[in-house]
Amino acid sequence: MELEFFIRPDEATEAIYGSVATPSGPGHPGEPQPNWGWRMWHQYWVEERFRFYENIGLPRTSLVEYWQKSEELAHYARATVDILYKFPFSKRDEKGELMGEELEGVAARSDFDLSQHQRFSGKSMTVFDEELKGAWPKLDDTKKSALSQSYFESRKKYLVKMEESEAKAEKQAREESEALSKGYYIPHVIEPSAGVDRLALALICNAYIEDQAPDEKGKMETRVVMKFHPRIAPVKVAVFPLLKNKPELVKKAKEVRDLLRPHMSVFYDEAGAIGRRYRRQDEAGTPFGITIDFETLGEKGPELQDTVTLRERDSMKQDRVKIAELPQRLLATIR
Repeated sequence: MELEFFIRPDEATEAIYGSVATPSGPGHPGEPQPNWGWRMWHQYWVEERFRFYENIGLPRTSLVEYWQKSEELAHYARATVDILYKFPFSKRDEKGELMGEELEGVAARSDFDLSQHQRFSGKSMTVFDEELKGAWPKLDDTKKSALSQSYFESRKKYLVKMEESEAKAEKQAREESEALSKGYYIPHVIEPSAGVDRLALALICNAYIEDQAPDEKGKMETRVVMKFHPRIAPVKVAVFPLLKNKPELVKKAKEVRDLLRPHMSVFYDEAGAIGRRYRRQDEAGTPFGITIDFETLGEKGPELQDTVTLRERDSMKQDRVKIAELPQRLLATIR
């Protein structure tokens, strides 16, 4: 899974805003600002990707932020951060800590991507920036010279690395530097690139646990649970009539199933003891179970009529909830 996020070169940002914002320290830099340079945008996307993983159930403590060393960087990259997950089979460091395996790389790729496309397609990949064109004449000569020289050097460096001759690289870089002063440049890119299969494996490894839970007779037994975050659990809720040979329970359970199905994935199960049905859903990672019982039918008092037992997978806590409140309550946990 890849995302290419295009940004201005720092020279254009500085020409428009007078300066380029850079990170003041680690952590999320906050809401994007117009004067951000590539370093701020890179840090922003690193932190946004960590937030993504945390929001689908991978705790920050299970992840590693690895900054590639200069000798490890691809020739076009200004910086790359690898996001690693501490798989159970990962190698350990000298302290015995899991080192992790890569889930994703977040790279600041300068203008390499569009430059390469331009080089091989023969089509210009420059964009016109009205703000830059308007800001450039207002700069003093010293600033104009400094920004032009900086852009010239970065473009020449790219062209030389692409094995253009020194003379041709210098000529083209000079032309592109002059174009910058007229509002034209090749956009730079920040690219988060994540592996789908390795993420799925990380989610499975993170979710799998074995614990102890009582069976129908109160005897403790080993329970296998997939603790998927509700956002990524394949099935969000399972609906059970307490007994399958009671038509009124089955009818009400199917009504609850049909109430929830437009909003989320629902599994209906009426086979076997209720405890065994809970266990099957625990193993599948279903975060919630709903049991329709005789209280639902109002047989034990009108105050409980049209309520159900809502069971939470991880804690096994059970609450009485009104049927009408189920969609809102469940959707609040899975969004």
